[in-house]
Order: sequence, then C-alpha cells, then structure tokens
Amino acid sequence: MKKVAVTAKNTIKKFPYSLPSHEIIDGVTYLIDNKKRIPLQVFGKHNLMNLNGARLICNQIGVKDEKFYESISSFGGASKRLELVAKNDQCVVFKDFAHSPSKLKATIKAVKEQFPERQLVACMELHTFSSLSKEFLSHYKGAMIEADMAMVYFSPHALELKRLPVITPEQVREGFDDKKLKIFTDSQKMLKELLKMRWKNKNLLMMSSGNFDGINLEELANHII
Repeated sequence: MKKVAVTAKNTIKKFPYSLPSHEIIDGVTYLIDNKKRIPLQVFGKHNLMNLNGARLICNQIGVKDEKFYESISSFGGASKRLELVAKNDQCVVFKDFAHSPSKLKATIKAVKEQFPERQLVACMELHTFSSLSKEFLSHYKGAMIEADMAMVYFSPHALELKRLPVITPEQVREGFDDKKLKIFTDSQKMLKELLKMRWKNKNLLMMSSGNFDGINLEELANHII
C-alpha cells in the first residue's frame, strides 16, 4: 500500500464550476451564451450547476460548447428528479425523489421559481427510516414553507414493518413547524383531497422515495390535467 501511495501520480484535473447565466420566461429556463438563448427541458439551480459541470467535462473530450448546447436542449433530466408526469397550459405535475429536508426545500424552491405566477401544491411521503424517526422530524422545520399548500403522508403500517416507534400527526406537524400543513395517514384520503381540487394556474409536486402506498401518479396527473 505504501509503495502504491508513493508512486501514484495525481493526474486528476480539477475545474471549478458555478451557476451558469440563465433566465426563466413563461415557465421555460434558457441558458444565456453570448446573448443567445438556449431553451432547456430541465430547470432548478441544482440541475443547472450539474449541467455546467457536464459542459466542462465535455470540453475535455473535444465537445465544443455549441455542440453541447445543441444536445443539452433536448435532455429531459434524470429519472424521478423533477420528472415531468403531465402538463397543459394551466397545470404541470412533477414527481421527484426528494425526501431529505434540504432536497424538499430545493425542489419546492425550484418549481416556485420556474412558475412564480402559479400556486404550488407540494406533497411528500415520510418513507425512509430516518424520516420516520421522531428524533429526526425536527430537521424538517420549514422544509415545505414555500409551498402554497403542503401535504405530508406517512403510513403507520410502514412504522410497524420497520419496527420503529409510533409517531403521530401532531409530532409531524411540530417537526415541520407549519400550522397549515395537512397530514395524512391514509394515502387514499390524500388522493381524494387532490382530485377534488381545481387545478387552474396550479402545479402539483409529488415527492417520495416510495410510491405513496400505491397512488398511480400517471392516472392522477391525467385526471387533473
């Protein structure tokens, strides 16, 4: 091991990258390159920074910026990362893998910045071991505060299966520190709440590493779109 460490060469090239110049027009994010606008299918600061990093890597293998921008404009993003489920001119439905406090904040903020004129209904599922721990709930303080309407679902049965202590809706509300938060322990009741809403000038964001105990997001999206 010592011989390997002594003889190893540091051939790694390091390139700093940051948020690229961009603007949002009518729900579409455009990269700005020499006063030229390049429309994107993805949005959000996290995606844009990753995109800028990818551009620098492509430069190293001979891909010029012009070719990169030509190709990236058709990139639809990673699966379950602000993934488009359905849309019309009044509403967009997204699903996202976000479940940690920081990811909830970032994802909600990204959608609100992309569609500032629309209300946002944000739903998340407490699904992981950490998120279902009452000791961890306080980390979610303010995580969904930027949503116009926020809903949280968790399954008491999931707590039993994971052999975790019982948590209550009151403990969840206290952890998120949001009096307007709607909490559900029955996913079908949350589904009914969503189906009865009017979706004009309103977007829906469904966030979970699970599946809201069987809610079919495509069927939900097709019903409200």
